[in-house]
Amino acid sequence: MFDLDGKVALITGGAKGQGAAEARLFSEHGARVMIADVREDEARVVAGQISNCDYVRLDVGDEAGWKAAVEKTLGRFGRLDVLVNNAAISHFSPIEETSLADFDRVMRINLGGIFLGMRTVLPALRAHGGSIINISSIAALTGRARLSAYASSKWAVRGLSRSAALEFAPHKIRVNSIIPGVIDTPMTREAYGSEKLQLRGEALPMGRVGLPQDIANLALFLASDESSFCTGGEYLCDGGETAGIA
Repeated sequence: MFDLDGKVALITGGAKGQGAAEARLFSEHGARVMIADVREDEARVVAGQISNCDYVRLDVGDEAGWKAAVEKTLGRFGRLDVLVNNAAISHFSPIEETSLADFDRVMRINLGGIFLGMRTVLPALRAHGGSIINISSIAALTGRARLSAYASSKWAVRGLSRSAALEFAPHKIRVNSIIPGVIDTPMTREAYGSEKLQLRGEALPMGRVGLPQDIANLALFLASDESSFCTGGEYLCDGGETAGIA
């Protein structure tokens, strides 16, 4: 199951966390992978540990950077079948203390990066169909104090993904979003600290914090032909945290 043999995947934010886990898993299931990340040195190391994998430096908020990343992927592997938009940043502050520059930066990366990515890969995927997987967040299901910019961007990812699913379906391109809960990544450890992160996990119905592999497993399904009738979907992976929310 979940055979990616012959497929080529471009994964943003692939140098760490969920993106790195997806790159490893996709390669294990036969895909050729291009890791795209602004952290070029770390991306190089991860790519060197994975079979049939290369890397490219990419600031997802940069239009020219996206064009170069897709061109390198096509030049290196000859095609493109899957795009996984992981790259994101967070910003903690009350609305009153959030500058417009802070807000714009979060939106440029978290939302603009996904918009640019989908628009840029469209010609390559339109040739034979494919799958786009956008990473949202449980912050896109409720309000989040001190996370207004981040939550706003992730709410918008849901709307953008659904709209793209309708537009791209005639080209046999599927667009779905994953909604992770609390996942043990460098970004969440930096935000919460290891001790608080563990306590949050213990308080979840499943009794543990999520792992990057949990998100990678779900992304693998959505990248594969086993999900060929799935588009416009939102796939929750949060250990039951939001199960009681109406």
